[in-house]
Amino acid sequence: MTSVNAPIPHATAAPSSSDHGMDASAPAATFSTGDDARYCERVVRDHARTFSLASRLLPPHKRRAAYALYAFCRLADDLVDLAPAGNIAITIAQLAAYRKQLDEALAGRGTGPVFREVVRVVREYSIPGDPLHELLEGVARDLQNVRHANWEELRRYCEGVASSVGEMCTNVFGVQGDEAVRRQAVRYARTLGVAMQLTNILRDVGEDAARGRCYLPDSDLASFGLTRDEILNNPAVAEEERWRHLMIFEVARARALYRVAAPGIALLERDAQSCATACATGYAGILKAIEGQNYNTIASRARLGNLARVGILWDAWRFRAPVLSTTTTVSTDLFWEEHPSGPPVKDIQI
Repeated sequence: MTSVNAPIPHATAAPSSSDHGMDASAPAATFSTGDDARYCERVVRDHARTFSLASRLLPPHKRRAAYALYAFCRLADDLVDLAPAGNIAITIAQLAAYRKQLDEALAGRGTGPVFREVVRVVREYSIPGDPLHELLEGVARDLQNVRHANWEELRRYCEGVASSVGEMCTNVFGVQGDEAVRRQAVRYARTLGVAMQLTNILRDVGEDAARGRCYLPDSDLASFGLTRDEILNNPAVAEEERWRHLMIFEVARARALYRVAAPGIALLERDAQSCATACATGYAGILKAIEGQNYNTIASRARLGNLARVGILWDAWRFRAPVLSTTTTVSTDLFWEEHPSGPPVKDIQI
């Protein structure tokens, strides 16, 4: 379940492996350059309503690049989320083939619409291979028994599947400064990725439980008198006060991460700041939706309404980031001072 994880519309069939560009024997002329870009755009439009709208705030060349990266991440995620039950070997083989396609694309030999676009994006925006491989490694963890003993383990998972995406996007968005500023912007973006992935997890507790997954840390659950088995098998637990207090705690953790990440937007190039703002505030808005349904995300997924999305886009379009001193630094070692006996009162320390 990555940060690009979104419900697949019932009217849209899941893309096949050949659509993913996984058939290395497919002729390169199957799609024109324009067709490749439109394919990636369709993946975004079908599966990411908030990002699809936010991306309209980017100039066309950056929007096309963002679509390519989203399609790459989304289709990798689908390999795991749509994997046939009881046969992990098939999915492991598919991920290996997908990883091979990525290696070929990084070497300039993209096959299929997504990976041909990846070749172009990697070249144009000097995107390193590490975050793309990090994403695939993070996605692959969902094939194992999903269980995190504590926040540190969950944070590392979030970094793999979401901070990696933030790092890719920083290269596309561009920064107002030299390499030192870019590295600083990447740190902020990776923190934002953790915030967004944690938001995904809090939003999708019920859907994940249906797949036999519980991403919430065992230590957090225990602190509020809950067990993993209850989350997976007892939907009624979401009506209890102990669940409510756990969610208050986790929502506060996510908000603290958004606050830590927010200054990084000022480091981005001006033409990308509105899109980044819309993505950040759109996901942060999901936390309000969670609160609005009394934290019960086991019974149903928390969603933003259309009016809320329009408001977020309008505010993002008008947003002008304050000038941020490039001497400010962000630690890569984020941690949370936990006070699980009640609603949290501490913030993240950096």
